[in-house]
Order: sequence, then structure tokens, then C-alpha cells
Amino acid sequence: MIPILIAYSTTEGQTRKIADFMAEALQDAGHRVELVDMGSAQAAQVQPVYAAAILGGSIHAGHHAGSLARFIRDNAWLETVPTAFFSVSLTAARDDEASRRETARMLDDLLARTGLKPQRSCRIAGALRYSRYGSLKRFLMRRIAGKTGGNTDTSRDVEYTNWKLIRRFVLDFAGEIGSVPRQAA
Repeated sequence: MIPILIAYSTTEGQTRKIADFMAEALQDAGHRVELVDMGSAQAAQVQPVYAAAILGGSIHAGHHAGSLARFIRDNAWLETVPTAFFSVSLTAARDDEASRRETARMLDDLLARTGLKPQRSCRIAGALRYSRYGSLKRFLMRRIAGKTGGNTDTSRDVEYTNWKLIRRFVLDFAGEIGSVPRQAA
């Protein structure tokens, strides 16, 4: 049983939902998993006791949260274990070349700023949480969704997340690290 850290940064809850799903998939495969919200006090208490780490966060206004970059920079031991990274955004829901380039740019920007070199990365489509937005944000998100061909029905939330992709991502990563010995931090 390989101890795996899943540390995530979330704004509206979809990234937390994705991290929970990843943890469940790994636990079902026999791994010990610890989930940590990078914005919580628990994040400052993380110790280098894991054989691997999966890190991720949502993108808002073209950038990942500052807590994500801080967590990576504050935990140099992440360089000593296999890591995977997932990035959650609505841009990833669109299947066109411009959107793929944009999600790759945002991911590459974070990796360049932090120095993280994950063995595997994944861009995951998020959700429109109209029911959780205030009136101004609901208006803005509806407008953005309309311009990009997304759902503009503000009476319901819309989830674009591909759960099969996520399961494959984490199980493939776990398979790759299955025989990797834990390095000293």
C-alpha cells in the first residue's frame, strides 16, 4: 500500500469534488490516501511521509490560486517523490485547438513559476455553479458561457467533468509509481 497525498486548491468546490473522486478511486485500488485542501491550516502541517503526490487546482481569471503555488514552493520534498498535477477549468471543457493551447499555457505558467516537474498532468473540465454565484458573477459567467458555446441556463448547475478520464489518470499514475521506492526527503 503506497501512501499518496492529494493536495488541492478549490474555489467553488468542483476541484474538491474531483480530489475526493481521485481519493476514492485510489483507495478502491488499495492505496492509502490523504486529502489536503491547500487553503486550510492542515496544509501547513503536511510532512514528507508520502511515496507520491497528486496536486491540483482550479483556474479562475486565467490563473491558478496563489495557495497552490505557495504549497508547491513550501514543500521542496515534492521534488523527491513522483508527482502528478491536475488543472481544473471551464476552458478545458471546450474541444478546440485554441482552448487546448490556452489550458496548456496556464498549466505551463504554474509549473514554470513553481519548478514542479510532474510525471503526469491532466487538464480537467470543471463546472458552472450558477446556483452558488451572486447576481453579478452569475451574469458574467452566463455571458462568458454564451460567447464560448457553453450552457447559459442559470436555473441549474452544469458539470463538464469527465469522470472516466480522471479515474484513468489517477490509476495510471498509481500504476507507474507502484514499484517506485520512497526516496529520503
